[in-house]
Amino acid sequence: MNIILLEKIDNVGGIGDEVNVKSGYARNYLIPQGKATVATPENITKFETMREALEAKAASALELVQARAARIEGKVIKIHANAGPEGKLFGSVGSIDITNACNALDLNVERSEIRLPEGPIRATGEYQVDLHLHSDVNVSLTVIVEGESVDAPIDILDDDETQGDEVIEDEANTENL
Repeated sequence: MNIILLEKIDNVGGIGDEVNVKSGYARNYLIPQGKATVATPENITKFETMREALEAKAASALELVQARAARIEGKVIKIHANAGPEGKLFGSVGSIDITNACNALDLNVERSEIRLPEGPIRATGEYQVDLHLHSDVNVSLTVIVEGESVDAPIDILDDDETQGDEVIEDEANTENL
């Protein structure tokens, strides 16, 4: 399906580009979201009259995102999670945890903007997490995962302590052998 893009879309094209995409992608996502319109002769002439306004709107949105990126750049987020003595987490730290930590610092990050290409974080340490704020703006954020040890008492019996225990067998089960 041939469409005209009304804004820049990652891996598809920029404003005003006439591209051919799968019809389901166009009908179910791009057109209802107002990101594209069907490439008919009437829509092409209509777009040319709106081109300057759309480009100005995109430029102002890009400036806002760049200002937001400048606020986020260089920030360090600390997340506390339960971990074992080797530093392995009980569970993981994912995009929801990072979003909550960022929003607690008033950085206003959406879950969909966080990129964890290797999956959730499963060990303590320092990690660089990429934020994809706009098709032209990516920011790196430092996430430090600190482990909180869970002190659960574990009874370990030595061999000396178990030697005095008697083994009791069920007599009913031994008769049939």
